[in-house]
Amino acid sequence: MFSYFSETTKALQLQLSITDCIRMQKRKILPEKIMYKCKVCFKEYKEARHFQVHQRIHTGEMPYTCKVCSKVFNHESALSKHQIIHTGEKHFTCKVCSQQFSCVGEFNRHYTIHTVNNTGEKRLPFTCTVCSKAFVRKANLLIHQRNHTGEKPYKCTVCSKAFVQENHLLLHQRIHTRERPYICKVCSKGFLKKTCLETHIKIHTGEKVEKPYKCTVCFKEFIYVTSFRQHQRLHTGDMPFKCTVCSKVFNSLPSLNTHVNIHTGEKPYKCPVCSKAFFQKGNFIDHQRIHTGEQPYIIM
Repeated sequence: MFSYFSETTKALQLQLSITDCIRMQKRKILPEKIMYKCKVCFKEYKEARHFQVHQRIHTGEMPYTCKVCSKVFNHESALSKHQIIHTGEKHFTCKVCSQQFSCVGEFNRHYTIHTVNNTGEKRLPFTCTVCSKAFVRKANLLIHQRNHTGEKPYKCTVCSKAFVQENHLLLHQRIHTRERPYICKVCSKGFLKKTCLETHIKIHTGEKVEKPYKCTVCFKEFIYVTSFRQHQRLHTGDMPFKCTVCSKVFNSLPSLNTHVNIHTGEKPYKCPVCSKAFFQKGNFIDHQRIHTGEQPYIIM
């Protein structure tokens, strides 16, 4: 159930489902100046349907599924845009250079290339009032401003970690779900992000892999900033991840997730040969050597 309030009469408080609100608003039964307020981040909406879509950010609900690749979305329009990937349709054409685009967002970003000011510089109409940084799109400015305000409206329902952008939350949630959508065709290893897969492929091709993050204590180098930060905790002793069941602390979220399996009884690592399951990936890898006969450790 949902409580809504009116701008004109704050005393008006009714308990209705959001579906009822949408239906009543279409029939113009509800007051015109009604506002829908999110109880999580307190954002307000004039339209019940817009409020309903917003709530899915916090609940993680994804009711729209692509029939081709099974990818899920929180809004029907997002699904429609995604389906263009499969159909290959390009409805938006640049009048300047005739380049075509699948969605209006890509088209708008492209068009700014042709839009310049009197000095020949690219026009950036949206400027931050705090640091004067300018942006092509208003949406990018709004996201940037959260760096100054500290606002993080997208909160993980599992570990309560909050994020500035929705896509950062979606990426983070894969840590909990263990989803690895980007799979290496050579060794079948899965990755959270496409960029991580692209870096990994260089191992197979023999290309040099850049390691820009270097530990100032032991000089070990890392490809990813997340791995670098996790490594630094070995030197600092920082253990920011705490088990809510037994209060044991860990220096990384994956380590905590593996530990939680002991309490839940979940054994996510299953041997494809004998079907034996394990709490931890390390134990699973050790077990597999029984079947492969691999002996990585030499006993002197």
